Amino acid sequence: MPSGGVHLWPSGGTSSAHSHGRGHLVYAARGVLSVHTERGTSIVPADRAAWIPAGFMHYHRAHGETDMRIVFLPPSLARFVPGHPAVFRASGLARELLLALTSPRDDDSPASARLRRVLVDELHEAPEQPLQLPEPRDDRLQAIARTLYENPADNTPLAELGQAIGASARTLSRLFHDELGMTFYEWRTQLRVFHALVLLADGHDTTNVAHACGWANPSHFIAAFHKLVGTTPGRHRS
Repeated sequence: MPSGGVHLWPSGGTSSAHSHGRGHLVYAARGVLSVHTERGTSIVPADRAAWIPAGFMHYHRAHGETDMRIVFLPPSLARFVPGHPAVFRASGLARELLLALTSPRDDDSPASARLRRVLVDELHEAPEQPLQLPEPRDDRLQAIARTLYENPADNTPLAELGQAIGASARTLSRLFHDELGMTFYEWRTQLRVFHALVLLADGHDTTNVAHACGWANPSHFIAAFHKLVGTTPGRHRS
């Protein structure tokens, strides 16, 4: 089970499922992390930080050579961040604080305590980011999710996917809205951008990633990626 501090992971490195008695922040100084909880999967590129509250079962996976940083928060500070897993945009200051708090130093020193307070203040002002893919619970949605996990480029319309599992497009649309809080097309786009982050971390170029994730036109992929991640695939890769 990863402790606080610095953890260097090879591409594909995965922790076992575990939980902690304190909530913690996870940051990738290099590479891309996926953080899996019962609520869904969070993708953590270098401009994001993931929050996992105390008691939540989770595991990490590294995509590309990854420098993972973990910062635990005491309950007095954890109450200022959400009680559910979340992803925040990490400002330049937040990134420097995360790096400083995971460098060799006395974690219990007054200086470290002050840095943690400033970090929580930074995150408190940062909006949650849509880089957490919710995990469906309904059997019909899980069947569709498995199909798209295996092939994110699958462009089969929802009605045709529903025929294979005996559910109408109307029923499935309602389930996506009620269970996941988004439309099928929003969920599929988010899944594709998650897959794109992994491929970019492995060194693939923008055009190949666009095609592998279901976009015939790379410019449409770039627009969707920018909307969710806040930067272009090329800038993110560099």
